[in-house]
Amino acid sequence: MAFFQTPKVLLIGRYGRYLVNCNSERIPRPAVVPLLSGLQGSSIFCNIRGCISVKVLNTSLEGVLIIEPVVFGDQRGFFMETYHQERYGQSGIRPSFLQDSLSYSVRGTLRGLHYQYPHAQAKLVQAIMGKIFDVAVDIRRGSPTLGQWTGVHLSDENKQQLYVPEGFAHGFCVLSETALVMYKCTDFYAPDCEGGILWADPDLGIEWPVKDPLLSPKDSQYRCLRDLPPERLPVYKDRR
Repeated sequence: MAFFQTPKVLLIGRYGRYLVNCNSERIPRPAVVPLLSGLQGSSIFCNIRGCISVKVLNTSLEGVLIIEPVVFGDQRGFFMETYHQERYGQSGIRPSFLQDSLSYSVRGTLRGLHYQYPHAQAKLVQAIMGKIFDVAVDIRRGSPTLGQWTGVHLSDENKQQLYVPEGFAHGFCVLSETALVMYKCTDFYAPDCEGGILWADPDLGIEWPVKDPLLSPKDSQYRCLRDLPPERLPVYKDRR
């Protein structure tokens, strides 16, 4: 996937991929220019008609992606696509999602760090109301980034999404008065495969923006990553 350098834009559509200049007649210049600022290290994915769909940003962990859907707003409000299988697949998010989940939480709540193994779940996370700090942790045995984490602020204002692949633990804390968090999952919830890691694991060193979070009894009793039996952790697979 190529990085963008102004003034080029990558068009991806049903009939192929095209690298074109911003002044090309294939796409209307006004629709492209406002979105080209600060795109070094990111990609824009479009359909062939020129409607820019998503901007994808890499994080410090390979495979963990920040998605910025394009929002169409006017005096009535706004419209946006929160998922499109073909376009998200072209951006590297290829698994099929089988379950949608919604959580409501009050300020200071921390949920996590959660994962499933086996029956691992990749997740596409978005705060549809309020603001959260969302975290992904690499817990794959043999991974060169085992135990490393990345975090991003998701809110109803920035409308960003975080894609968390299989093999990563996930958690978030709530920074607004309340928050509604929607996440799509690639496998069904399986209680027998549920796993967790202590949110305050000192080896992970996650810089949570809350000091005394509201936790469930289960989340407060999870063990540190180093204390988990190896057979309870997913295995790293080099995808290169």
